[in-house]
Amino acid sequence: MQQKKITDDLHDLMAVLPSEIASSLKEKDDSDNLLEVILDLGRLPTARFVEREVTLRQVEVAHEDIDYVVDRIGEFDADNRAGLERTLHRIAAIRNRKGDIVGLTCRVGRAVYGTTDIIKDLIESGKSLLILGRPGVGKTTMLREAARILAENKRVVIVDTSNEIGGDGDVPHPAVGRARRMQVAKPSLQHEVMIEAVENHNPEAIVIDEIGRELEAEAARTIAERGVQLIGTAHGNTLENLLLNPTLSDLVGGIESVTLSDEEARRRGTQKTVLERRSPPTFDVLIEIQNRDRLAIHQDVASAVDALLRGYPLPPEIRSRINGEIRIERAPAPARSSGNGQQGYRRQSAEHTPQGLAAASEFEPYSPAHRPATGTGVRDRSGLQTMRVYPYGVARNRLTQAARRLSVPVIIVDQPSDADVLVTLRAYYRKRQRTITDAENRNIPIYVLRSNTVNQMQQFLGDLFNLYSDEVSGAGVDSAVEETRSAIMAVMNGERWVELPPAASSIRRLQHQMAREANLVSHSYGKEPNRRVRIFRET
Repeated sequence: MQQKKITDDLHDLMAVLPSEIASSLKEKDDSDNLLEVILDLGRLPTARFVEREVTLRQVEVAHEDIDYVVDRIGEFDADNRAGLERTLHRIAAIRNRKGDIVGLTCRVGRAVYGTTDIIKDLIESGKSLLILGRPGVGKTTMLREAARILAENKRVVIVDTSNEIGGDGDVPHPAVGRARRMQVAKPSLQHEVMIEAVENHNPEAIVIDEIGRELEAEAARTIAERGVQLIGTAHGNTLENLLLNPTLSDLVGGIESVTLSDEEARRRGTQKTVLERRSPPTFDVLIEIQNRDRLAIHQDVASAVDALLRGYPLPPEIRSRINGEIRIERAPAPARSSGNGQQGYRRQSAEHTPQGLAAASEFEPYSPAHRPATGTGVRDRSGLQTMRVYPYGVARNRLTQAARRLSVPVIIVDQPSDADVLVTLRAYYRKRQRTITDAENRNIPIYVLRSNTVNQMQQFLGDLFNLYSDEVSGAGVDSAVEETRSAIMAVMNGERWVELPPAASSIRRLQHQMAREANLVSHSYGKEPNRRVRIFRET
């Protein structure tokens, strides 16, 4: 395996900072973990590291400090970003109403060689890859390295909107290897440059950062249909996030509402109106970056979307890098149900419960230790004991979100040996994979979820901490979540508005939150006990 090599040209960034700030930054002696330097007018200058934020001096930032930096960097583009020639650093400006710069974000750009070893087989497979992840997790770094690897054997063109991939200046940074780079004059023109790259320069692969607009999604589909390999990044953390984004859902096939005949609805065991994938996905493989050394990979995006819409999400393949060693936990093959399938974010019925689990409650721990010892969770949340949870095949970001919603003390650990509890999906538990059996042998309680959703995880945490309130009231919340998701999809597909059934205040809060996450508007109407939520597009 190739050893990681990091090139950050940090001395070039230090050279454009005021000397007092640069000296203070050097004294911190933690350059490998430095993310960005923040200079806001009238505030103390700060440096943000991976796990902390520190003040660089006790004197507020003045106009002279900002002018000092601006005078030593390139010009700001239409997206208020500038850079340092032949480096990967990015300086973003905040302006006041008059257009004067009152704040700077000096982002450290690093070329990390070897970071794509974990997905090198996918990059070289010829399939189109879409990379998702939160800001700062390393999407662009991985994209840059992918371009370099592909360019060794293919004709590669990088569409570089903000010069983040190839660096500032006319000569691309050495980190992109032999790949050619096309700069974009304005972010709004990115889709035109994407098409121009295909028509004028005969590429075998195109690399794109931050697909965020509908025109860019359409251009990506056009490129994919011409047989060109695409590797790109998009806003969002998970496949489910992407499906709920009306602008970008076309990247994974899109969603449409289909009305079935009475006979077909009875055969499927569903309502007459169901959600289905609209078209083949633009990207073949979707990669969710959970952290710098852990990825969740959907090898077949079409199948993953179809399964999610039918309410039976396929567990992704998990790849992790531990002490330099790459470990792959392959997703189990989906179980085929003999009964009528359900459609559209619906709960599994009892008839689909795997043999051996039918007699147990949904979140009962399946291990010799059975439930955690009495006293590990109490109703007073201020006195709850912290629980260390190892999620096996379970989305960590959703588990964190569920814990935040319930305000329960959970630490997500990277090794089963460090965990008080292991939580996994039914498909993993049924396959009796080694991680599961090892946990059972060590008497670690195991909780089994039906699906990889925040609602399921809230119920798991409610059971783990003995929370018996309307916040985690099983079937009621499940039903409300299903109805809300269906309403969101209906509005995204053209309905003017959808009104949900009357619900308790705690469920209405959840419905409003789901609507906000989907970039829709929601209001409550009526009086208790008939108060209800209406979801509609913002006009």
